Amino acid sequence: MKPRVLVTDPVAQDGLDLVARSAQVDVRHGLPPAEIVACIGEYAALMVRSETKVTADIIEAGRNLQVIARAGVGVDNIDVEAATRCGVVVVNAPLANTISAAEHTMGLILALARFIPQAHDAFAQGKWDRRSFVGVELRGKTLGLVGLGKVGTALAKRAQSFDMRVIAYDPFISVEVARAMGVELAPLDELLRHSDFISIHTPLTTATQGLIGARELDMVRPSARIVNAARGGIVDEAALLEALEKGRIAGAALDVYSSEPPKDMAGFRHPRLICTPHLAASTVEAQASVAVDVAEEVIAVLEGRPPRYAVNVPAMPPDVAAVVRPFFPVANLVGRVVTQLAEGQWASLHIKYEGDVAGYDCTVLKAALLQGLLETVTGEERVNLVNAHQVAARRGLRIIEHKDALCQDYGNLVTAELTTSSGVTASAGTLMRGKPHIVRVNNYWLDLVPDDAYLLFCDHRDRPGLIGAVGNVTGAADINISSMHVGRTQARGQALMVLGLDEALGPDALKAILAIPDIYTAKIVKL
Repeated sequence: MKPRVLVTDPVAQDGLDLVARSAQVDVRHGLPPAEIVACIGEYAALMVRSETKVTADIIEAGRNLQVIARAGVGVDNIDVEAATRCGVVVVNAPLANTISAAEHTMGLILALARFIPQAHDAFAQGKWDRRSFVGVELRGKTLGLVGLGKVGTALAKRAQSFDMRVIAYDPFISVEVARAMGVELAPLDELLRHSDFISIHTPLTTATQGLIGARELDMVRPSARIVNAARGGIVDEAALLEALEKGRIAGAALDVYSSEPPKDMAGFRHPRLICTPHLAASTVEAQASVAVDVAEEVIAVLEGRPPRYAVNVPAMPPDVAAVVRPFFPVANLVGRVVTQLAEGQWASLHIKYEGDVAGYDCTVLKAALLQGLLETVTGEERVNLVNAHQVAARRGLRIIEHKDALCQDYGNLVTAELTTSSGVTASAGTLMRGKPHIVRVNNYWLDLVPDDAYLLFCDHRDRPGLIGAVGNVTGAADINISSMHVGRTQARGQALMVLGLDEALGPDALKAILAIPDIYTAKIVKL
């Protein structure tokens, strides 16, 4: 008998038809949770969009469930942890809207260049006004991309067809990969100063929140135009509107907002501002592509083949899993720490496995580390244990692995050394008492347990009063310090202080810490 697939949310017919070739498809929209729990045991696959909340109760009731498919990018409505625990694969469609998003961004660029919405509005009001809407050509202009992921890459190709020069700021792409695309890499400040059009294509993280603010907008040419169709909050909307009002930039276009819908939509009615209501992925083709992509994933799992876009942990032989699986959170934590502390253009990654774990196949452990390294920088493209290697390769990251059965001081150790244009950043972790610990950062040995939401790393000179000065800043910002660790090479020499914080430290407080004498660097790591 064919396996049965339950579809509880609207999914494009193209995807349903594809699944129907290999399975019996039952479309039952709007089922209450209790009814899904009651019937899910009969199904091998569940296909949803965002409406259905796939809870642990539903997953645990799915005695025959093999795969849960989200026809879209996010999986916030699926209890991935419960699915992993129950051996159910969770898949999504992270790349299906790439072209739609790139085309919408290109449309906004063209609309900005030629005043298309403003000219239409004037015409609709009965005005024949050609003089007010003299635009500019794209030919010969410079497009600056802040982020060179899937959408940024697709936009670069389309901009080049308009004879535009494309430069990009993306520390997580190698120079060689960018060069192969015909794109020049540049520091952010340089990109802002030399671009005629600036388009945002980076994920929203603690590092990119407010990335384009008043300081950055002051660097931009008065003739430049800015587009954000990535994520709200990357561009400081108040600073952008002020720059438009004062004529410091020629125009802007937004498809995303820090609050959606914006609480004060009237505030976005500037004559040189074009706004659309988060439409970048809203095309017939994108919705069909999403459905087809997840349909192919469902079929792959049901036929025993590895899916391309699995979100959770793939299966491992029991003997390997018993030793290696406990080190997944260690490797992931090491990757997350090193990527948030590093600066400069990525070049290579050296991974070391020391101790008992080195005697096993560490392929999946490497993927867990790469997931931690990459997941905060890849935006819509979700990185998981299945695709982490491919994502790293696509970004031109050269990876070197080293194994040593001997490990000094610890039973096992996983180390990541990330080489960039600014030098080498290192992080090492181990497993103690069943919990991951960071035990080394660069040249400092310490013992960090990831119980805090945020860690503040400060390179400084070891001297009396410095720790108190930092505490005064966090206290003034009403941020509670939950833990403190200090590593140093010698008394009154260079040292590393790590403070566990209950909340993220704002940019003003971070600047105040950097202004303290003998503080060399201060960085927030989100765990």
